[in-house]
Amino acid sequence: MTYLSITDTDHGFFDAAVLSEKGVDLHDQYVNADPFPHIIIDDFMTPDILEACLQFFPEKPDPNSQSFDRDQERYKTSFNPDFLPSQLRSFFYAMNSQPFVTFLENLTGVKGLIPDPYFLGGGFHETRQGGHLSVHADFNLHPKLRLERRLNLLIYLNKGWEESYGGALELWDQEMSSCVHRVTPEFNRCVVFSTNATSYHGHPMPVAHPDSKPRRSIALYYYTATWDGTAREFTTQFKTRPQSLDKTDWGVKRDELVNDLLPPIVARGFHRFKRRLNR
Repeated sequence: MTYLSITDTDHGFFDAAVLSEKGVDLHDQYVNADPFPHIIIDDFMTPDILEACLQFFPEKPDPNSQSFDRDQERYKTSFNPDFLPSQLRSFFYAMNSQPFVTFLENLTGVKGLIPDPYFLGGGFHETRQGGHLSVHADFNLHPKLRLERRLNLLIYLNKGWEESYGGALELWDQEMSSCVHRVTPEFNRCVVFSTNATSYHGHPMPVAHPDSKPRRSIALYYYTATWDGTAREFTTQFKTRPQSLDKTDWGVKRDELVNDLLPPIVARGFHRFKRRLNR
């Protein structure tokens, strides 16, 4: 039996009355989890809609896709929901709706959650054979909405995925001394977790499927209007695991040093010049 039922699989709609009560039963488990608040829910939702996600998973990048091939993010592409078939667009919009947000508020205790209409960095994710995502803490401020990032939601789309295939989600302690949880990205498994400066996570073990199948997932992010300007804005903060071959992200460290040492007008000019060089 699934945890959340979709009442209209043609559009991915949930029963608003049911979702108004869901999540409360798992709240204590969520807030008391180590190494930071999170939960893993198997058989998360009616699988028919996830079958549609697999059926219509994009074959090529859309105009808003982002692809990465560097030391910290290898062979990874994101796909924006706005370019999907209508059934899947409606499903993603339902996960940005008031009923689903209420479920997340019940689960996490974080009130006033705001979904991202731009799906910045969210939507469908795919990591191809040999790819990985190094352990990191996520950016903390939405650049367009100026909202504070609070929650990540992941739903996996990989049938029969085994631990030996790599690509497991790892949750690390704030000292980056050990991996506390390792989550195999199995079909219809959902992970929700709170994001802050030390919620270190990633899937650093390269994808190694015996049939070269990619690792696929849904990723959605939620925010609150709690940014007051006193906190330090930061982009994705990659971390190196002890006794590993992980590479330090010197580009981010350089940009942060420029922001800290130079006047804002000079720093902005430096970043504009760098973007022109990278075109």
